[in-house]
Amino acid sequence: MIEGLPRRGQTAARAAHSEKARQIVHIAMGAFALLLRWLAWWQALSLAAAALAFNALILPHIGHALYRAGDRSRGAHGILFYPLAVLLLILVFPRRPDIAAAAWGILAAGDGIATLAGRSIGGPRWQWNREKTLSGSAAFAIAGASAGVALAWWCRPAEVPTPAVAFAIAAPIAAAIAAAFVETIPVRLDDNLSVAAAAGAVLWLASLASGERLPAALALASSRLTVALAINAAVAWAGYRAGAVARSGALAGAAIGIAIYAAVGWQGWVLLLVTFVAASTASRMGLERKTLLGIAEERGGRRGAGNAIANTGVAAAAACIALTSMHADAARLAFATALAAGGSDTIASEIGKAFGRRTWSITSLRRVPPGTSGAMSLEGTAAGILGAAALGAVAAMLGIVSTGALTAIVIAATAGSLIESWLGATLEARGILNNDLLNFINTATAAAVAVMLAVRL
Repeated sequence: MIEGLPRRGQTAARAAHSEKARQIVHIAMGAFALLLRWLAWWQALSLAAAALAFNALILPHIGHALYRAGDRSRGAHGILFYPLAVLLLILVFPRRPDIAAAAWGILAAGDGIATLAGRSIGGPRWQWNREKTLSGSAAFAIAGASAGVALAWWCRPAEVPTPAVAFAIAAPIAAAIAAAFVETIPVRLDDNLSVAAAAGAVLWLASLASGERLPAALALASSRLTVALAINAAVAWAGYRAGAVARSGALAGAAIGIAIYAAVGWQGWVLLLVTFVAASTASRMGLERKTLLGIAEERGGRRGAGNAIANTGVAAAAACIALTSMHADAARLAFATALAAGGSDTIASEIGKAFGRRTWSITSLRRVPPGTSGAMSLEGTAAGILGAAALGAVAAMLGIVSTGALTAIVIAATAGSLIESWLGATLEARGILNNDLLNFINTATAAAVAVMLAVRL
């Protein structure tokens, strides 16, 4: 989705008409999500596959007004990614048509209305993405939440047992807000995929919360809130004054720290602090060499909001699930692993850049300069594994996980780091993903791998 001005080579009237028609179709296709209330999973999946084939093979010959300049030459574009995103939602949530429908509605209404609002209203633009307007994002959240709630409510009877009314209302609203934020991230990853993934993930996480545990969970979190506010405000201020975090990083870090303290207690917060100190220390090691090579962290190693969310957002979500879900042990393991993965990955990267003698590309196994996307060194890899083990040991000492979980944490953190390096070598250099998204994928992958290993071991 682009909320900017018409592309060069088109008249304004033609571009506006084409974009308007495209977005009307984009929004209207969300009405098919109503069918998920009655369709069997295989039927819905077959129809989504048929829609993808139609958009790939037939639409190019009859829907000329729907194509932006350059769509046909690129091959893969939004008109193909839209049905692909729907197909993936149905595939990933075979037993939860309400989640697939709500995420589809957020994609259809939110993304479509955001473009129309951004073009017609205009106004201030986001600092990190000048192609996106605040008015477009607000319209996204409102329209996406409305469609998501309506479709989640509509598909409730298809579930056994029927999801709670609170879920059908609150979860789509939270998912729409998260998706609206994700849509502003300045990467070349098609937002049909990123929006659907963000909405589906938030809805799924919300579905893990237990209505029976919520009253007690809220009471416990409330009892910790005063201490959480005081401690995190003090640490955020100290980190900012010490130059470890930027202002945005201090605010985002404080919010995440408050959520973790309230959800997991002081033990989880201490693990978060240890992870932050370890990562910050590694960032400052060998700073002179990294600066000379031009591979030092931006802002002198100060962490911004994007970095804080990317490295600890999964952990914060897992902490909230540990408080509210019947799967508290698995969520605690995911929490500890996500922090260990984020911290150990930073340690590996920074130690590798500071002290690595030889650096190889994970895809070609050829020597590459330090700091290259997807590059790995023996020194950095060893430091990352040791870092994951050390952070896992701290989690065990604090009683967050058992000592038997250390192996799973180290394996999962290493797997997440390898996947991040591969994606960095293949997609980051092309601008499809950025470093913050890679960090988020790393921690999410590690948390998922650790939980799967725990189930099997």
